[in-house]
Amino acid sequence: MQPKNAIVTGAASGIGKALSHLLLQNGYRVMLADINFTALLDEFSEVDYDSSLFHLRHLNVSDLSQWEMLIADTVDQFGEIDYLFNIAGIITPGWIEDTPLSQIDKHMDTNAKGLIYGTKLAAEVMVLQKSGHIINVSSLAGIAPIAGLSLYSASKFAVRGFTLSIAYELAPKGVNVSLVCPDLVNTPMMDLQLDYSEAALSFSGATEPLSAKQVAEAILKVMKSKEVEVCLPAKRGIMAKLGSMFPTLGGNLTKKLSSKGLKQMKSFKRNTLNFYKELPQE
Repeated sequence: MQPKNAIVTGAASGIGKALSHLLLQNGYRVMLADINFTALLDEFSEVDYDSSLFHLRHLNVSDLSQWEMLIADTVDQFGEIDYLFNIAGIITPGWIEDTPLSQIDKHMDTNAKGLIYGTKLAAEVMVLQKSGHIINVSSLAGIAPIAGLSLYSASKFAVRGFTLSIAYELAPKGVNVSLVCPDLVNTPMMDLQLDYSEAALSFSGATEPLSAKQVAEAILKVMKSKEVEVCLPAKRGIMAKLGSMFPTLGGNLTKKLSSKGLKQMKSFKRNTLNFYKELPQE
């Protein structure tokens, strides 16, 4: 049976890296794309997978011309696009009055506009095929607004609204669209947030963040179930939707949850420091 073909953005680290490994282990042919091409090479240039199964490509998702080349390249290499996984993203916490204006464009261009570019171009191919599945990764911050992460929340709200809209558009044309909204995930983006007290609300959930592999495994399940929206964990998703439905309630909980989040951040920082102390010294 012919292997299925996929594109993964943000493949060099975090959720994208974990998902890429799972796809390759399961025999998918994958176009692995990331803005950090050096990290992509370091991760995948010496792996044991069949080299015919994957290609490494530089991609700045905010650059339309690079998306056009990647989509054309994927069709040329694989013939069809069965899956697009939009995972690449950025986060820079901060209070809005202190946020540089440049961060507005950077968040919207990377997290929202870049994802829309890729989805639109892949949808053109998939509609002609009358098949395909687009899976976009948002966040619980794209369901409930997060103080201290206003730009990130805004971009992820855009991702959610766009993804749910096109899910309804494309379903009659044979193309599935799904949205995955995880809580805090143990990735380099989480490590970055540890340096910002403004990000406290991100750490107000469970005592342990999700692992990138857990989210990747959930995405594999979505590939089979074709669910339109999945929140991880489901209970936190329900809480996020309630907070979004009743903004006053969400606002009243902010102070309490921020205090809890700050305590969690300190715990995570200690665990990170202890981890590095225990590494063998060269």
